[in-house]
Amino acid sequence: MPDDPVLLITGASTGIGAATARHAAQAGYRVALAARSTDKLEALQGELGGDERAIAVPTDVTDFGAQERLVEATRDAFGRLDVAFANAGFGAKRGFLEETPDQWREMVLTNVLGAAYTIRATLPHLRETNGHLILTSSVAGRRALPGSLYSATKHAVTAMAEALRQEADGAIRVTCIEPGMVDTPFFSNRPQDALQADDIARAVLYAMQQPAHVDVNEMLIRPTRQAG
Repeated sequence: MPDDPVLLITGASTGIGAATARHAAQAGYRVALAARSTDKLEALQGELGGDERAIAVPTDVTDFGAQERLVEATRDAFGRLDVAFANAGFGAKRGFLEETPDQWREMVLTNVLGAAYTIRATLPHLRETNGHLILTSSVAGRRALPGSLYSATKHAVTAMAEALRQEADGAIRVTCIEPGMVDTPFFSNRPQDALQADDIARAVLYAMQQPAHVDVNEMLIRPTRQAG
């Protein structure tokens, strides 16, 4: 068990994060689960095997101290850190007269600063294990969408991933996951013909399970029927 690799996931309570945790646990990873929702995290922790295989750490990713405590709890529980998945994020209605300025602020802090904080908190430990850092961007991080501040945050994540890859200079692997439309709690009206969270989780595991000399830098994943 001490040699089993360790994966830390932010935004782990639902959707892509929870699906990735399940797939990783099946593949033999021990998992540190982070999100704001304590009840959902603890339920998932129990599903994945309890304290020996998973820990639940309620975390606000916009608080760097909380992210440091998350990493410390992970290393205390499992003794190492091999993969960090900066997955926490949420969206907003399109339109620069939609939502509220407070909602915008929280989204920008979570999607952009939260991902940067995950990098900063985990990077020293990932360097020790020649580990892997994965970030969730979006198809919206490749092209601007009309009236979408969310799209701007995901452009930032895509750029952050490439900036980290260049800085790391091979010391760790870096992957940017760019989903198209996914049927997750992200949407209040559930989309049709969308990807499922499991589809993205399988892609994440594919990138994680490549040989050490293979770095899958970007994965753009759309539903077959999504045109843009």
